[in-house]
Amino acid sequence: MEQTKLNLKILHAKTLSSDELGCDEVSADVSADVLIGEQPCLNQASLNQVDIEQARVDEHWMRVAMIMAEKAEAAGEVPVGAVLVKEGQQIATGYNLSISEHDPCAHAEIQCLRAAGQTIENYRLLDTTLYVTLEPCAMCAGAMVHSRIARVVFGARDEKTGAAGTVLNLLQHPAFNHQVEVTSGVLAQDCADQLSRFFKRRREEKKALKQAQKAQQGTLS
Repeated sequence: MEQTKLNLKILHAKTLSSDELGCDEVSADVSADVLIGEQPCLNQASLNQVDIEQARVDEHWMRVAMIMAEKAEAAGEVPVGAVLVKEGQQIATGYNLSISEHDPCAHAEIQCLRAAGQTIENYRLLDTTLYVTLEPCAMCAGAMVHSRIARVVFGARDEKTGAAGTVLNLLQHPAFNHQVEVTSGVLAQDCADQLSRFFKRRREEKKALKQAQKAQQGTLS
C-alpha cells in the first residue's frame, strides 16, 4: 500500500477530519503514517493537534473580526466585521459602512480588501485568509475571487444571501479561474448572537419611537 503524502501548506490551511482524509488514509494498515516529501512527519495524533491549533488561530482572528463588528454597530451599521491575515500577521480590517457612506458596496469584506490592497500596494492578495463574522454575499465573494485570497473563514451563515455555500457557492464555482478555500461556523453562535442583539434592539427602538409618536399625536388632538 502506498504511503499517504500531504502538502504541508494545505495541511496548515485546512481543517481536516477523518472523513475528509478518507477511511483508507486513517486505517490501521497505514498506521496513520504521513509523509511530507520523503520525510516521515505526522501521525494521526499530530494531525488532530494541527486541527486544534488551527481552530485556536481561527477563533482568535474571528474575535478580532467581532471587535470590528462592534465598531460597525457603534456607527449605527449592521454589525459585521472582517480582518485579513497573512502568515499570522494582520494586514487590514474592515466593517460595514454602507449606511454611513451611502454606499451599497461598503460591506465589511470590501472595506477590508480595499484597505489591504492599499497596504501591500497590490490588488492581488495572495496567500491570505479573510475572517468575517457573517457569510459573504455574492458581491463580496466575487471580490474575494478577483483578489485571489486563499481562504475565507466565516462565522454565522446568511440564510438569505450567503454566497459561500448556504444559498450558492461562488467561492468554489468550478467555472471560475480561482477557487477559495472555505471554513464555516467559527464562533458561529457568538457571531449570530451579535447580529440578533442588534436587530432586536433596533426593532425595540422603532417600536418605542412609534409609541412615542402615537402618544404625542394623542396629546395634540
